[in-house]
Amino acid sequence: MSDRIIIEKRPPKSPAAAGVLSGFLAGAGQLYNGQASKALLFFIVWAGLISIIPHGPQPLIPLVFVGFWFYQIVEAVQTAKAINIQATGEPCPPSGGPAAAPSGLDVPGSRPSGSVFWGAVLMVVGAAFLLGNFDLLDYDRIIDLWPVIIIALGVKMIVDYLRKKNA
Repeated sequence: MSDRIIIEKRPPKSPAAAGVLSGFLAGAGQLYNGQASKALLFFIVWAGLISIIPHGPQPLIPLVFVGFWFYQIVEAVQTAKAINIQATGEPCPPSGGPAAAPSGLDVPGSRPSGSVFWGAVLMVVGAAFLLGNFDLLDYDRIIDLWPVIIIALGVKMIVDYLRKKNA
């Protein structure tokens, strides 16, 4: 008698583990997913937000910190799901799906895509915080200009839509 024992192959990444790790330390879930550069970026953003909480405008910076904390947890879970879908050989759902492959990120086995917009946004925000740390820019002025962020995001969405429509 030769009975075969079939052992089911486990998914390469556990979304729960990625979420729990990100809950304990920012970037740990991304590191678990094999995204070292994103993990480093998330840790730096997390540390930067913690360092400016006592000095920044209240309650904006603590709210941004909490929003970032939840974002990086959800992002780690979604990326783990996308990695698992890619490991099965199935195509990933389009962006916005329950386990959509993150575009432009270093998910193992995916090709990068996207624009330089978010890189530019991060550079501007980082420069503003740096100037604020040296008392060359008043945080109150930044707070007065927050609607510019919404306008810029709206312009980017329209430009992306028009590019997609013309392509």
